[in-house]
Amino acid sequence: MSSEELAPINEQDLKDLKERMKLIVEADPKQYHNDFSLRRYLRAFKTTDDAFQAILKTNKWRETYGVEKLGEMDRSQLENKARLLRHRDCIGRPVIYIPAKNHGSSTRDIDELTRFIVYNLEEACKKCFEEVTDRLCIVFDLAEFSTSCMDYQLVQNLIWLLGKHFPERLGVCLILNSPGLFSTVWPAIRVLLDDNTAKKVKFVSDDVDLCQYLIPDILPTDM
Repeated sequence: MSSEELAPINEQDLKDLKERMKLIVEADPKQYHNDFSLRRYLRAFKTTDDAFQAILKTNKWRETYGVEKLGEMDRSQLENKARLLRHRDCIGRPVIYIPAKNHGSSTRDIDELTRFIVYNLEEACKKCFEEVTDRLCIVFDLAEFSTSCMDYQLVQNLIWLLGKHFPERLGVCLILNSPGLFSTVWPAIRVLLDDNTAKKVKFVSDDVDLCQYLIPDILPTDM
């Protein structure tokens, strides 16, 4: 698996979007998005108008949510929930690892946990070599999974974030060590995904299968 297939965009749409953004950025440089970002929004939202409106909404959300200050949050109680790995997958995508066994809706503050997930997404995006790939690999490890580990609200929040504020950032979502029990949970998650996102979800059955995407040795054993 050496490359990604990206949906083509209309170059005239990109030119038009850049012109519209130029007026905004001249008034407020913090609104700037580079060409890679503009292309992602066009792929996700299809038209110049929709992409432009989505960018403005994301910029406003980032400011009100305090994305730039998330590095200051106390993460000491959350570090077993998700981790941005030091190593990348086989095509250079940053990898976020999420062990399901450390989750559960009864033992968390959903707002705090969502902020932590945004922090990890933001840090992963910063690690992208955009000339190579501007997408991420997210790994859900379902080892020791039980229904008490299933946090639907967190999953909904992650899907919403990826769709609205990190569009086209997901390259692949790997599901490892999926037990039979998860087949009863998956339909409720699948209905939340659009077809484009659902195609990026890959159930990995063993290390041979996993090696198509990443080297198993990079996954943590201390979480």
